[in-house]
Amino acid sequence: MCGLHKAAGALVIVGALNWGLYGIAKLNLVMMLLGEGTVARIVYVLIGLSAVAMLMAGKCCAKCDSCGADMGAEKKAAPAPEHKM
Repeated sequence: MCGLHKAAGALVIVGALNWGLYGIAKLNLVMMLLGEGTVARIVYVLIGLSAVAMLMAGKCCAKCDSCGADMGAEKKAAPAPEHKM
């Protein structure tokens, strides 16, 4: 996975944990750490964009392989070099 998808995955996990904590204990960790200001809103937007990036990762990386992600497709092994005697 490329750096963008790793960062997006981390933010999606943060968002999922935040929603889980909110559902279980009404504890909003992002608001608790960052307050109710602009920074918290930016974090929420980044989490949402990260989710979209993760949804698009299969389409982007499977076609162009620009980030080197292995999205479940097996890569063919490189042919062995020929030895001349």
